[in-house]
Amino acid sequence: MYMARTRKKGFDLSRMSFLPESVLMPLRRDGLDPVGELATVREKEPISKLPVPIAANVWLVTGYDEVKAVLGKGNAFSSDFTNLIGQAGASTDQNPGGLGFADPPVHTRLRRLLTPEFTMRRLNRLTPRIHEIVEERLDAMEKAGAAGDPVDLVEMFALPIPSLVICELLGVPYEDRADFERLSAARFDLFSGANASFGAISESLSYFREVVKKQRQNPGDGLLGMIVKEHGDSVSDEELAGLADGVLTGGFETTASMLALGALVLLQDDSHFAALKDGDEAADRYVEELLRYLTVVQVAFPRFAREDLEIAGVQIAKGDVVLCSLSGADRDGKLGPDMERFDPSRNVPSHLAFGYGIHRCVGAELAKMELRAAYPALVRRFPAMRLAVRPEELAFRKLSIVYGIESLPVRVDG
Repeated sequence: MYMARTRKKGFDLSRMSFLPESVLMPLRRDGLDPVGELATVREKEPISKLPVPIAANVWLVTGYDEVKAVLGKGNAFSSDFTNLIGQAGASTDQNPGGLGFADPPVHTRLRRLLTPEFTMRRLNRLTPRIHEIVEERLDAMEKAGAAGDPVDLVEMFALPIPSLVICELLGVPYEDRADFERLSAARFDLFSGANASFGAISESLSYFREVVKKQRQNPGDGLLGMIVKEHGDSVSDEELAGLADGVLTGGFETTASMLALGALVLLQDDSHFAALKDGDEAADRYVEELLRYLTVVQVAFPRFAREDLEIAGVQIAKGDVVLCSLSGADRDGKLGPDMERFDPSRNVPSHLAFGYGIHRCVGAELAKMELRAAYPALVRRFPAMRLAVRPEELAFRKLSIVYGIESLPVRVDG
């Protein structure tokens, strides 16, 4: 509170080793489900003020309609990263850049660079490689578990698949994927403190600056090489590094968490295995409902009000901070009955797992391609797959913007 009063140029979150419980509540879960307090807050006040020790008001938005209203007002709110750490604490080494933390018109220009690379026509070239990667990982799991030993589905399946796909997409060496996995997980882990998160961002950007330099000299066929070929020096090295870091941020940890947690959901009911073998239509339905039910990106990046405005009857002042709970919004009863339950037979509503508005994840279709390829292949290869530990022994992440599980030991023999 003393720092908040005396720091006139902004409140530097990188100096905080903890965050207040009221802010952390939207990141807490009971197994796969958001804590009950989140639903209580949503039903009582879908837009509520958080009691945090900083000068600006901080609002938590938990209702589905209200979250869409905030995220849909791209010009009324700023997502610029320097708002988060304060002008006095801002550093180019810690500013991830990319789409998620940019405002129009910079955001508009950068998104136009990326969008052509994420059209289905361009992404379809990755389809054979995605299926190949999935089969390679299944082969490795089968070999490791042939004698009845437990296999960690996170380590051998959920992490490598999106990591290798991102390497393929960006056009970077496969041997670097171990660093991808470490840096991506660290930036979302608030349990380790904000300094660890900012350090991971800085290290990731340094890595991608070197990658960009190499692509300038010899552009490849990956996303970075294509942008260099098509746009040349009109895109700076810093912008390219930020875009690459944004693709890693949005495309690796989120998909890895979905693969692991989605597999855990499937393991809870044998009927899911049988249904997923029925074809692409069943896989599409499962993937959409899993995305809604799990909503692994629990909270959208903070929005900062550019002006005084009203959302659902609540007055938000210029400079106020707005946190949108995506996991809370996707469980809102306005979407239909019993939204706290996973039900692949329902007509899945328009969920917010990928966000909404101008900052909706540009790689959403790529993530779905990976999930649609991975889940059916997993259950076809291992129809008798089962947990190797008791459910209560599973270790979930305690505090992370992207929710996940540390390991998922399974037996695949039999």
